[in-house]
This record gives sequence, structure tokens and C-alpha cells, in this order.
Amino acid sequence: MSVARTDRKKTLPAHSAGVRPLLLETGGLTLSGLLAEPPGGPPRATVVAVHGGGMRSGYFDGQVHPDLSLLTLGARLGFTVLALDRPGYGWSAAQLPGGMTLAEQSVVVSGALEAFARRYDTGAGFLMLAHSYGGKLALTTVADHPGVLALDASGVGHHYGVAPSERKGARRHLDFERNWGPLGLYAPGTFRAAQALVAPVPEREGAEVPLWPEMFEELAPRIDIPLRLTFAEHETWWQHEQADVDDLVARLVKAPLLRIEHQPGAGHNISLGRAARTYHLRAFAFFEECLQAAGEAS
Repeated sequence: MSVARTDRKKTLPAHSAGVRPLLLETGGLTLSGLLAEPPGGPPRATVVAVHGGGMRSGYFDGQVHPDLSLLTLGARLGFTVLALDRPGYGWSAAQLPGGMTLAEQSVVVSGALEAFARRYDTGAGFLMLAHSYGGKLALTTVADHPGVLALDASGVGHHYGVAPSERKGARRHLDFERNWGPLGLYAPGTFRAAQALVAPVPEREGAEVPLWPEMFEELAPRIDIPLRLTFAEHETWWQHEQADVDDLVARLVKAPLLRIEHQPGAGHNISLGRAARTYHLRAFAFFEECLQAAGEAS
């Protein structure tokens, strides 16, 4: 698919003002990422943002419009935001050329949060915001490792809208349409900027894609924290009609608070589209609600 002239010519900075690169050592690995902290005081809490397959942490720091960046918005709202490059991406790609399974990644991410907490004030604790394959990792992490207060995820469900076997034979432009949806959902310059965010999907990570429905069946009953899942209006990777949502909810029996929402005017890559600010604000509103409930309980 052709890229608009504005996409080809516009020069973009590496990251937003107030956002800086970060390295974390855990389990013999070095994870890279981006960090934004609130000015003038300690954070209310720390939001850990986890990107999807074939992307990097810059997904949460969109560059084509100031309203896109989750990191800068979170810092302005009083949160520390840590966007991690998942194991097998960014700095750790050379250490893990084949990548890791979800279970292995969840151990590394849990260790990374412990390492971060030793260096930085995390406020009330950790919240997670995840996208797509990162949503799978976040769900796996909160099911297997305590310590996260709440999870907000987009672009992840439990039943695929396209079978993994069909995806292997899909033409490239069909994958593009599933990831992005209508081009009008994105500001000029988006696809040029996204070129800097794209990374190869590690082999071991890709091999697990067909296994997710069964993996979700096993881990869903163990998720016992507040959970919000958002499906974009133009989401086609996942089934999200009402019957699918009802089936999904029926499996998350221990979540004390569960929201399933749909985001109008958005494609799968919500955080890079015009609807990003709306989605991010709703996510922070959910986190505020969870923090308030946790404070009242304590």
C-alpha cells in the first residue's frame, strides 16, 4: 500500500519531550524502554506499557501529534509511565534472537518490575496497560505473578477472527488492513513514523500464536485483579460480537472488576490513531477508579 507524500517527507524526533530511554537489568538480560515521570513530585502510581508483536515501546509515544503519546499524557496526570521493549525486542533482541515464550517473558517482566522498584518511586504500585501480543503477556503475567494492581489491555481477546493457519497464507496488504483499518483513522505521517517502531517477531513468540485460545482458557480463572479490555471498532484479528464478549466474561470469574468496551473510530493499533487520546484517557480513568477503590479498602 502506498505511503502518502506527507508520510515520506515529514521529519520526526526520536521521542517526545520529557521521555527518555531506559535500560533495566534482570535475570542476566538487559531490557530497553522509555520512561516518563511526573514533574514536581512523586508519582501516584506507575503504569507499565507493554507493546504488541512486531512493534517496540515507541508504540506508546506516537510522534505525529502531541495527543498520541501515552507517556507524556500519563506524566501530566501524575503517573510514571514505563514502556518496556518486551524480551526479544530492542536491546535484548541480540541476546534472544529466537525470542521467548509467554511464560518465559512473564518471568522476565516480573523481574524487571522488581528491578525498577529498587531504583524508582512507584507510588501506589504498578498498573499495566498492554496492546495485542503485549496483552497476552500482561494477562499471563498478572495470572502468574502477584504485584500488579490493575490491567487495561486493547487488541486482545480469546478467539481469533482469523485462524493462525490462514494468517500464514495471507497477503501482506490484508495483514496491513487488519493491523490498521481505514487509513482515515490516522493522522498524516503515521505510517512513516511507524517504520521506526517495527521489529521482527521472534520465532519462538510466533510459534505460540496458535496456542493462545487454549492458554487463555487455563489462565483466565486465575486473574484476580481489576481488568478492562477494549476492542477497536475496526478490530478484525479478534472475535468481539456480543456472544464472544459474553463467553470471554464467563471465563474471567475472579476479576473483581471487569469492563469490556469498544472504541469508536479506531483500528487495531489504537494508540497510534486519532482515537489514541480518548482511549488513553479512558484507561487512566479506569486506573483512577482502581486506585481509589484500593485506597478505600486499605
